Amino acid sequence: MLTSVFRLLRIIFTVIRFRLDVFIPFSLLPWYIRCTLGVICSIGRKNASKNKGERLRLALESLGPIFVKFGQILSTRRDLLDDDIADELAKLQDKVPAFSGKVAQGIIERDLKAPVSELFAEFSVEPLASASIAQVHTAKLHSGEDVVVKVIRPNIEKTIGKDIKLLYTLAHLINKISEDGRRLRPVEVVTDYEYTILDELDLAKEAANTGLLQRNFTDSDLLYVPQVYWDYSHRNVMVMERISGIPVADIPALNKANVNMKCLAERGVEIFFTQVFSHSFFHADMHPGNIFVDVTNPERPKYIALDCAIMGSLDDEDKNYLARNLLAFFQRDYRLVAELHVESGWVPKGTPVHAFESAIRSVCEPMFAKPLKDISFGQVLIGLFQTARRFNMEVQPQLVLLEKTLLNIEGLGRQLYPDLDLWVTAKPFLERWMREQMGPKRVMEEVRKQAPQWAGQLPQIPNLIFSALSQISQQEERMQAQTDAIHQLGVEMKKSRSRLPLRLLGLLSLGGAWVVTDPSSLSHLQAADLTSFGLVLLGLYLIVLKP
Repeated sequence: MLTSVFRLLRIIFTVIRFRLDVFIPFSLLPWYIRCTLGVICSIGRKNASKNKGERLRLALESLGPIFVKFGQILSTRRDLLDDDIADELAKLQDKVPAFSGKVAQGIIERDLKAPVSELFAEFSVEPLASASIAQVHTAKLHSGEDVVVKVIRPNIEKTIGKDIKLLYTLAHLINKISEDGRRLRPVEVVTDYEYTILDELDLAKEAANTGLLQRNFTDSDLLYVPQVYWDYSHRNVMVMERISGIPVADIPALNKANVNMKCLAERGVEIFFTQVFSHSFFHADMHPGNIFVDVTNPERPKYIALDCAIMGSLDDEDKNYLARNLLAFFQRDYRLVAELHVESGWVPKGTPVHAFESAIRSVCEPMFAKPLKDISFGQVLIGLFQTARRFNMEVQPQLVLLEKTLLNIEGLGRQLYPDLDLWVTAKPFLERWMREQMGPKRVMEEVRKQAPQWAGQLPQIPNLIFSALSQISQQEERMQAQTDAIHQLGVEMKKSRSRLPLRLLGLLSLGGAWVVTDPSSLSHLQAADLTSFGLVLLGLYLIVLKP
């Protein structure tokens, strides 16, 4: 409890120090609170000259690695943030001091239940790299392979849990006092952060992601994924192959190795679209620190991907709508873009398509004032999502990850090769993928996918056929009985129609008997009485007469 109080006080001091009062809606606060905050916040007047995005970034850096991580994830929500804030938060980097190598060794031995000397022929106590969640040590297996050992920071889960509680408290406070704050959906953002960072704490899950990505690119000349050593991996420890390559952000080293930068940039785009549309499983944290380049063949360089903690996936429906949206956008068919958003359920069904189309056109049409090669795919998605949010679109988590990854890939590609035309690279891929969804190959894939289900029902087919035939026979009997009943009813109605004139005559006879009968003379018979009696008998006979 005391620790939480001190942590909260530190956050309050940081807000004051970096003049984050700019995010507080003073007009909604009582005058005495406004005055108090004004005096207190004057402490941070030396930071007042900086823009609010820079102040927020510096504040998060001062609060430590968990808040830095939160800022990194927040920077991906460009559909919620102003551009200047998102740009500043994107600059956040994990600059975290390493923890003791002896402590790391203890975690390894506890999780793998063996001394480090038995597990490895060599183990470096000095870390190779350190980040907010884990750090990496080099080692060599007894079988001779060079490996890296990733170890989760000690007690990090407790620290994250406390900070997440504080973030939820701040998020709910912002929701209550600020209309602009509510627009940023702070509680939803904190929930996304919690889900993402807790995933990163489980190295067993990261190892599984790495294994799947590796299988997807087996024998590929586009992307290499290091091998995981499963016998040495656990929730808090992961051992994988040590790779050698040039960091993708080291442009001078790549140029010195005579790497074909145009090919490298285009291959990055191809890898992204292959993961999204062909594999439905994509690396969602492809910032430069996680990407290396194998320059063995500089004319056809190969990417190396690390850190598969954050992965994304799209289902077939999302992929279909996304591909059609992008194609429709570059064909300037804004009506189709609007219809696809409604049809996919990304915006409510009752959304007026014409109004939505007009809003999309007003945002997207100015982009075409630039050459196609200068149009940003990522900015297209951001523009579409921001516009759709005005029509109550709820941005799906997988689409946010996709947007973030596309921005990373696009920015990296243009850093490597400034004239990269993403559309030239992506359009043929999207068109080919759309054709494949409609072709016979897709039909055969669906048949193969359903074959095991059909095979499991094969032994039951004779019984199913007999049961179906029995049901058909019973149904036919019921239908025949209904047909016979309808036919009989028709016959009776026909007979009834043929007797109708006589029955009418019988009714007239009864009526005539009533008219001619004198109630006062019923005590003795007269001629009129005999007439009425005869009419009654005739009427009754005609009514019950059968043809």
